[in-house]
Amino acid sequence: MKKYCAKNFIDEVKYLLSSRERKSIEDPSFSHAAVLVPLFNKEGNCHLLFTKRTDRVKYHKGEISFPGGVFDKEDSELERTALRETFEEIGLKEKDIQIIGVLDDIVTVTEFIVTPFVGFFSYPYPFRTSPIEIAELIEVPLSALLDEKCFAEKEITRIDRREIVYAYQYGNHIIWGATARILKQFLDLISPLHISQMGI
Repeated sequence: MKKYCAKNFIDEVKYLLSSRERKSIEDPSFSHAAVLVPLFNKEGNCHLLFTKRTDRVKYHKGEISFPGGVFDKEDSELERTALRETFEEIGLKEKDIQIIGVLDDIVTVTEFIVTPFVGFFSYPYPFRTSPIEIAELIEVPLSALLDEKCFAEKEITRIDRREIVYAYQYGNHIIWGATARILKQFLDLISPLHISQMGI
């Protein structure tokens, strides 16, 4: 399998993100939050970094997520929220992250509007995880996530409304909920690049 995560791949992802019409959501009854979708090159292959939350956090206990959190009134913008929370959770510094674009907003069942920022950082990195918030860091190759065998979807009824729920499995880890929705959005965007660069 040909390896990929060259600069031109990152540049093409940046172009795809900037050339689309991003969907933003405004609802004064919901709180705002932001996450970082962290990309890195490991042994020539692009990976995504996920966190497994502890049982001590307020929301989404034990779930796999992207680093991020709730907008603070001291944050000048949502990008700052994503970068600040990433540093607080895993010790990845703002100066070491190249933001390459923004995905569509999503709404969570806990009534947050979440804005996902895609960023690239150099690996390996001296992470420092918060023992209160983070139980584990999970490094997942993009190629594994783009394998159809790791993906599942089903229709559920929530408060008399039908909705589609996505899930990705990597080893013993299951990525679902809001994180899976953000992940699917990103993977759908980059699938053409994956196919052209991997030759499949």
